[in-house]
Amino acid sequence: MIEKIEYKSKFDGTLQPAMCQPARGTEPRPLMVALHTWSFTYEANCDVYSQVAEQYNWHMIFPHFRGPNWTPEACGSDLVVSDLEDAVAYMKANYQVDPSKIYLVGGSGGGHCSLLMAGRRPDLWTAVSAWCPISDIALWHKQCLNHVKVYAGHIEKACGGNPAESETALREAQLRSPLSWLPNAIDNVTVDINTGIHDGHTGSVPIGQAIRAFNILADEKDRISEEDIAYMEANEKVPEHLAAKEGDPAFGPHTVYFRRQSKRVRLTLFEGGHDILPVVSAEWLARQTKGKPADWSTGKAVDSTSAELSK
Repeated sequence: MIEKIEYKSKFDGTLQPAMCQPARGTEPRPLMVALHTWSFTYEANCDVYSQVAEQYNWHMIFPHFRGPNWTPEACGSDLVVSDLEDAVAYMKANYQVDPSKIYLVGGSGGGHCSLLMAGRRPDLWTAVSAWCPISDIALWHKQCLNHVKVYAGHIEKACGGNPAESETALREAQLRSPLSWLPNAIDNVTVDINTGIHDGHTGSVPIGQAIRAFNILADEKDRISEEDIAYMEANEKVPEHLAAKEGDPAFGPHTVYFRRQSKRVRLTLFEGGHDILPVVSAEWLARQTKGKPADWSTGKAVDSTSAELSK
């Protein structure tokens, strides 16, 4: 049964809220740390992950991690990192957690924080599943000025100014950006990045944000060029020379247009917008075990219903 809990922050001593759903039984079970989106809290949209945890009989915690990303305390701050470390520690202390199967998942703002935590604490996770993520806060601020200005305002509040005009704000944006930390994750944690091809048009995060995160983690020969990124963002389609040669049954009707795996990262561009496919994510995570090679095989057919993510 899902319930509200609180755990103590080692950073500032405050009690931090979360939604918690223990697995059934007494045997050690996987732990899924699931993250809320950009403008929301631990009280919103938890059901997407609760249903998956129930289906797979996983422990699940849905932390607050300082709430919506329009304050300096939120938006990838050191407090956020500490709170998520504490969330894992709380679950380990109170439930039988399988240490070889600790998973992190999130979409949109949760995708941003998933990638950030992959770089800040790669040792903590067995695997990370990030959907329609933001990887470069300063760039997204610029993109939002021409698209969804409200998020540019959020960034300015979190960073203490406009990153394009203030060196201090730019530095804050860089510290809160996954791109600054992802080099720490190279070869140290398995990361799966997914985004809908129409995001940035029907959604708020251009797909280059996901692609550039992949580029950091991938071997140099496997990186996607800026020219190809610009083409895909402008045209909402994949150029012929990059088109996927096979699909993935797990994605069901969401056609896979592009997929590339390199080192310990994979990128998938699929038919969709600002979406997460929660059961598809879980199906992949369930095959990952710490200390064993990543399983990049195509998934089995599952419930591929998308959850369109509000910011």
